[in-house]
Amino acid sequence: MRRRLKIGFISPYDHAFDGGVTSHINELSAQFRGWGHTVRIIAPCSSPTMVRDDDFLPMGRPVPIPSGGSVARVSLSPWLRPRIKDLLAEEAFDVIHVHEPFAGFVPFNVLTVLNSMNSVNVGTFHTYGGTPLWRVGVKQVANRWFRRLHGRIAVSEPAFDFINGHFPADYEIIPNGINVEDFVHANPLPELMDGKINLLYLGRLEKRKGLKHLLGAYARLKWDWPQLRLVVVGAGEPDADSHRVMSERNLTDVIFTGRVSEDEKARYFKSAHIYCSPATGKESFGIVLLEAMASGAPVVATDIDGYASVVTHGENGLLVPPKDDEQLAQAIGMLLRDPGLRDRLSANGVRRADEFRWERVAGRVIDYYEKCAADAWAVLSR
Repeated sequence: MRRRLKIGFISPYDHAFDGGVTSHINELSAQFRGWGHTVRIIAPCSSPTMVRDDDFLPMGRPVPIPSGGSVARVSLSPWLRPRIKDLLAEEAFDVIHVHEPFAGFVPFNVLTVLNSMNSVNVGTFHTYGGTPLWRVGVKQVANRWFRRLHGRIAVSEPAFDFINGHFPADYEIIPNGINVEDFVHANPLPELMDGKINLLYLGRLEKRKGLKHLLGAYARLKWDWPQLRLVVVGAGEPDADSHRVMSERNLTDVIFTGRVSEDEKARYFKSAHIYCSPATGKESFGIVLLEAMASGAPVVATDIDGYASVVTHGENGLLVPPKDDEQLAQAIGMLLRDPGLRDRLSANGVRRADEFRWERVAGRVIDYYEKCAADAWAVLSR
């Protein structure tokens, strides 16, 4: 397989909407194309004109489904199978790489036709929990299609533990990646470089992301650190509990930016003196922590499975119990009082983030394709 490949990425999620899986697919695609491979992306899409990719092939209309404290925008159309089968036959992919195979009808329908394709078939499992749709009365049926995958990837140990509990098999753990240079070379935002201390939250404003707990911690710190400022970056609106905390504590110096571009995101990270992610659970990986590390920001995060797989407490970040405003405040306060600790965590974090460069991650994926192809050929040759 040391040749140029034609690779089909299959995604269950609305490709016009930002998300971890969508970003993962786009970044892998960019790396593979840079190495001379041909990549097509097949996914549902609410607005194809918003996708700037000539090799994107829209498939179905997504609908919002509650999933693991968030919302998954997937296609639930059962009528896509003939279109998918014809498209895959026409494209004649060397590799069909299905992301979240049971999260929606686009990848699931792909699984059902793989036996008629002359391709190496790989699935990547991203989530830790997620939508219950495929678990309710579907597991026994899904096992039949699951066996058509030649290889299986989990993006973290928590993601592996989750999917292996439902579909035991051999999995390769290959993490998400980051564009390290984008964060290393970003310029801080001048309006935030005014002498105040920037405590950054960056993520969607969903309940499971734990913003109310960071607001509670910030309220405990603000009296002793009047120069402290909380910058909240991300799409959505604060929930009722967050509004209550801000109102009851009469919090000042809290900035809500809303959704920002990728370039702006890197600049907010570069402007942060401390980054904090107070998520309460159901995170399969800590990509946002790695982005903060690459930017040089010392990290405080909750001690949940997905984050603990990225952060080593006291070495490249600080971990605290989830939903504990007091301990969150204590950890942030420790960094505020100890510049040497901030510098040490920052330097170690930069080194940790460098391990997750996309070119390294993409290289591991290509190597895994080769292994799967060799294994499949060995089976056929018996």
